[in-house]
Amino acid sequence: MARFSYDRSVQFLRAEIVDDGFQSRRGEYRPHGPRCWAAKSEISDAEKFGAGSVVPNLQARFRLPWSNFAAGIAHTDRMACEGRVYAIVGIKEIGRRAALEFTTASVTP
Repeated sequence: MARFSYDRSVQFLRAEIVDDGFQSRRGEYRPHGPRCWAAKSEISDAEKFGAGSVVPNLQARFRLPWSNFAAGIAHTDRMACEGRVYAIVGIKEIGRRAALEFTTASVTP
């Protein structure tokens, strides 16, 4: 397995659930859990084009060492890194509990 430099500090964000008595909906995103170290790689324009993506936002992959906390992150959560917030669009396990890879798309400019 290739070595990755876990040199980026990331914070996961989870939306609070707001219940007004009639319905439950997602509220504001707040920090969830501790800050984690991750390896970040940008998704190239050629890779986006090859996949048929026409999304104009920044897309990146973050790889984190496997942990119970990281394994509990859902697609509905978000991730903040270096002043940018990313929506999680894909999660996959690398190896047998070796790492988790999060494919993301930025939601902030």
